[in-house]
Amino acid sequence: MTIESLDRPELGVLGRQIALSAREIDALARTAIDHVAAARPLSGGALHGEVRIVVRICLDWLIQRLNGEPVDAATAGLEAAAAGCAGAGIPIDTVLHAVNEGFKVGLDLMAHPRPADTLGVVTGIGRVVELSKLVTAAVSKAYVREYKADVAEHQTATHNLTSALLGGQPAARELLFAAEYFVLAIALPEHPDERRPGLDRQVVARRKLRRLQSALATQLGGEALSLLSVDGGTVLVPSTARTDAELDGLVRALADAARVPITATVVTARPDEVPGAARQAHELLDTAQRMGLEPGVHRFAELALVHQLSRPGIARELLGNHLTPLDAHPELCETLRIYIDTDLSRLRSAEHLGVHPNTVDYRLRRIGELTGFDPARANGLWYLRSALIARMGGVRNSA
Repeated sequence: MTIESLDRPELGVLGRQIALSAREIDALARTAIDHVAAARPLSGGALHGEVRIVVRICLDWLIQRLNGEPVDAATAGLEAAAAGCAGAGIPIDTVLHAVNEGFKVGLDLMAHPRPADTLGVVTGIGRVVELSKLVTAAVSKAYVREYKADVAEHQTATHNLTSALLGGQPAARELLFAAEYFVLAIALPEHPDERRPGLDRQVVARRKLRRLQSALATQLGGEALSLLSVDGGTVLVPSTARTDAELDGLVRALADAARVPITATVVTARPDEVPGAARQAHELLDTAQRMGLEPGVHRFAELALVHQLSRPGIARELLGNHLTPLDAHPELCETLRIYIDTDLSRLRSAEHLGVHPNTVDYRLRRIGELTGFDPARANGLWYLRSALIARMGGVRNSA
């Protein structure tokens, strides 16, 4: 290593020219890497491979700047080296820490300046800060580009796998996250801002969807398979990622992220059963929405009877016909529906309807007289509730 005194400040920040051989610069790079290794345990091969290349480039630039020489504005070489670090899984803060250690080692070349060199030291520090900005921008750009490429590749693979499972096509075993999936059909209602004057409805809806997708990735570590739109869609949750009991908390977290209440239904399936399970889950979701059920997760066991009663067929028609005598008395149909929705509470029904509890009692008696099924008795109530479900299914399907 030689430092030649030139007494020409315009050439070097200290009036000295720093001349290092390639071997000496490599030695400085190794010193910087050793400092990083002592503070941040990491594979020695990675540090002395990809990271060392980055530090070596930065040391070359540092010496050029300390010698008063301009640095080539082209950063392709540094970005390629940083991309190699990103591809090796080395955290960006480790790379930048190594670069800073390299700058410290390089600045030691300016040690013990003469008093007259104070201005040169200040100028040198300014050039190092300038160089640090350039390096940070180049490394960050390389990492962002690599991250976007990885995300795009993962999204493509995930989309293809999801499409294959939902389409009943064979999927490579090594791509499957689990031997069993929870198939969730979810409904996303409008966010209040979607109807706010002055806001772009589509933009607000897309933001809602992006929040949901981001939460899915965070909650399930990238293992979620989904086909979603701003109105909802299908999510496949590997059984290895969540238990059935944990799905309620998952959906609540997704709803909090999307900032809208989410209604979901779930069916469990093996990979080859996913297409049928998805159809069933969405049929159940349709039933849950038709029944006006609360947001949250609803399972097949909970909705099986309701779902079956609402299916087209002669049984649904016969059940629905039990309410025909009430067609001329809409207030009786409303009272019956609210009475059932309030868990057979005459007081809550009266409050909801805005009438006296005795009026509710009278209407229930009239329902029994007209239909032949007494809502005060378990058997009569079962038929009346089933008839309501059947009618609601018929109205929804005809619509």
